[in-house]
Amino acid sequence: MKVETLSTTKGQGVQGPLLITPEIFCDERGFFSESWNQRQFDQVIGASTSFVQDNHSRSVRGVLRGLHYQLEPKAQGKLVRCCMGAIFDVAVDLRVSSPSFGHWVGVELNEENRRQLWIPAGFAHGFLALTDPSEVLYKASGYWSRACERSIRWDDPKLAIAWPLASAGVLQPRLAAKDATAPLLDQLIAAGEVMA
Repeated sequence: MKVETLSTTKGQGVQGPLLITPEIFCDERGFFSESWNQRQFDQVIGASTSFVQDNHSRSVRGVLRGLHYQLEPKAQGKLVRCCMGAIFDVAVDLRVSSPSFGHWVGVELNEENRRQLWIPAGFAHGFLALTDPSEVLYKASGYWSRACERSIRWDDPKLAIAWPLASAGVLQPRLAAKDATAPLLDQLIAAGEVMA
């Protein structure tokens, strides 16, 4: 397994998210890959993490889901992969005490590269479907909680996420109502709805 730390587009390192590329064994019959191993994962992140929920979404090209996160005591870490198609996956640092607070990292996950993105608790998560369809599988370290779930506007100018809309062949993404009307990061900061 190959593990990489991530940096913003401006070159600032962001501690926490990790890009994980499992080893793939290919031959004329197809391929085999161990997509999850608890012992190896705990070694990579330097902590013991238990996942309690698996989620699976299917999106058409141009769908943008996010940016979502959950507050304590129901914060979630997520291990995300794209098993069909391709997505641009984003993590935004919401840890107020972090030197990279408010910065984002993004990577393409697709069925060919089979990479996975580890997004620890304290980060918002979102993705843009680049193909039709795109299927995303992710493990969550906490259960979904309506009371603790929050969203940040996908196009918040303070975050300035470089969503590859042209790669998805769209001018504007397709959004759920809650994502289209989500507050800006500054509004969430003022409301005390970011991580300590």
